[in-house]
Amino acid sequence: MAGAIIENMSTKKLCIVGGILLVFQIVAFLVGGLIAPAPTTAVPYMSIKCVDVRKNHHKTRWLVPWGPNKCDKIRDIEEAIPREIEANDIVFSVHIPLPSMEMSPWFQFMLFILQLDIAFKLNNQIRENAEVSMDVSLGYRDDMFSEWTEMAHERVPRKLKCTFTSPKTLEHEGRYYECDVLPFMEIGSVAHKYYLLNIRLPVNEKKKINVGIGEIKDIRLVGIHQNGGFTKVWFAMKTFLTPSIFIIMVWYWRRITMMSRPPVLLEKVIFALGISMTFINIPVEWFSIGFDWTWMLLFGDIRQGIFYAMLLSFWIIFCGEHMMDQHERNHIAGYWKQVGPIAVGSFCLFIFDMCERGVQLTNPFYSIWTTDVGTELAMAFIIVAGICLCLYFLFLCFMVFQVFRNISGKQSSLPAMSKVRRLHYEGLIFRFKFLMLITLACAAMTVIFFIVSQVTEGHWKWGGVTVQVNSAFFTGIYGMWNLYVFALMFLYAPSHKNYGEDQSNGDLGIHSGEELQLTTTITHVDGPTEIYKLTRKEAQE
Repeated sequence: MAGAIIENMSTKKLCIVGGILLVFQIVAFLVGGLIAPAPTTAVPYMSIKCVDVRKNHHKTRWLVPWGPNKCDKIRDIEEAIPREIEANDIVFSVHIPLPSMEMSPWFQFMLFILQLDIAFKLNNQIRENAEVSMDVSLGYRDDMFSEWTEMAHERVPRKLKCTFTSPKTLEHEGRYYECDVLPFMEIGSVAHKYYLLNIRLPVNEKKKINVGIGEIKDIRLVGIHQNGGFTKVWFAMKTFLTPSIFIIMVWYWRRITMMSRPPVLLEKVIFALGISMTFINIPVEWFSIGFDWTWMLLFGDIRQGIFYAMLLSFWIIFCGEHMMDQHERNHIAGYWKQVGPIAVGSFCLFIFDMCERGVQLTNPFYSIWTTDVGTELAMAFIIVAGICLCLYFLFLCFMVFQVFRNISGKQSSLPAMSKVRRLHYEGLIFRFKFLMLITLACAAMTVIFFIVSQVTEGHWKWGGVTVQVNSAFFTGIYGMWNLYVFALMFLYAPSHKNYGEDQSNGDLGIHSGEELQLTTTITHVDGPTEIYKLTRKEAQE
């Protein structure tokens, strides 16, 4: 008869497969830890205060902080007073990257945060709920001599959250407020070599624009982009893993279709999980090297969301298919209570991502967290998604408990069986528990490596060897879930071995030197797997 490969595979062969997968897992961690550089680089930028004395500031004129056409600049705000330079004439200019450097499409994205240096003045203090309004222009060019092309021009409001730790007295004038960093800009591609930011702080006392925000001395930016070396390693991994998962997926479905019965629900879900993994693996990022595709970050989030939703659904259905009554199994409708929270949570996170990165496709300076309404909306989506996640794990833990309780109940009847049959069932129970433990280990490793990557400095040094912990986390966990899906499709593919009934009717014919082949013995040809028969609740129970 036929069962899953995991049911017909000997313990020796299962250990060999596990050992091979473990080697690939170690290689995945080592690729990130020893070959790839750190995933991202943070570059600090100090704005240069340029002077724009034109009467009409609305006409675009790019003020460059350095180079052959550098702007007329001042060292500090105090220098503007004797020169009768007004606040509306000062432009904070930032050239990206720093001198003698170029940006590259291998950097994949640019994320900027903003830090304001605000001095305390008795006659110009920061008011409660103060908001700074910036007029920001973003331009680009691909050589040092061509004209700048405007990429975006927006009014960028940001709420100030500043504290002054010293007493607000005359002798403490000139000390700086302690202000929170502010989200500033995010671009999903780096298609050009040079970028230029011109930031104006227009003052309009009648409309209360930039009034009561203190005395802004400087504007600092920190730019974060993906390292080109890490991008190349990441692309190489995706290029290698894509055909690997695709081939095993085609092989798995071919074995399913060769059966005389239609596919059961668990087989369909495993195949869908393979499709979602392949969808993540397809290295469409190669096209971002030659095309200005700013939507790649959003597309990547959607791909990950589909995979994780499919993975969570698989865990629920995997447990349920080994626990539910015969008439309730093999129907997705039987899992609506468990899969429902996954769908609701995924939808909330999708809406949140569209409200953030979806809008950034047209306005790179937008952030949903900059307004009270946006913050409340974002928090609502995240809270709902968190509640759904908690409900899901409660359902999952309950179902896992039920499955193991059913298995324990079945184990009480094992001593009455013949030796061959008893060893057969013990092997099946071991394999099921083994897969559950491997699943738990994968989830635990994901959480542990994420925590380690957050609390460490990003790399460890052992003698003369530097291990990039963050890179190892990304490549190792990514490789781990690929290997997990690969193992599922391989071990749960139907086995085409057929065995006679006399093979399990007694202990005769089994010599001490032979290896016992664990085979299913009581199910119909091409019927449900033996684990189903073993662990499901019988209707009369």
